[in-house]
Amino acid sequence: MAFDGLGPERINSRLAMIGFIAAIAVELTRGQDIFSQIQNGGIPWFLGATALLSVASLVPLFKGVSADSGSRGFMTSDAELWNGRLAMLGLIALAYTEYVKGGTLV
Repeated sequence: MAFDGLGPERINSRLAMIGFIAAIAVELTRGQDIFSQIQNGGIPWFLGATALLSVASLVPLFKGVSADSGSRGFMTSDAELWNGRLAMLGLIALAYTEYVKGGTLV
C-alpha cells in the first residue's frame, strides 16, 4: 500500500476506467458535462464507488493473491494497468477539453 505500490495504482486505474465510461455515458444520455455531473450529485456516487472498489481490490491482495496470478491470454494484469492509465489520461483530457470548450464534448 505504499504510494508507489501495486494497490493504489490498481484502485486508481479501476476508478478511472469506471469514471471515464460513466462520464461519457451521462454526457451522451443527459447532456451534462463532467463538472455538472460532479455538482449534481456525483460526489456520493464517487465516494461509494471508491469504497467498493478499494475493498474489492484489496481483499485478494491481503489474502496473498498476487495481481499477476490470473494473468493469462488476452486479459493480462499489464493490460489492465495500461487501460487504467489511458482512462486516467482520458478523464483529464475530457475535463480539460470541456473546461476550454465551455460545455460538453459531444
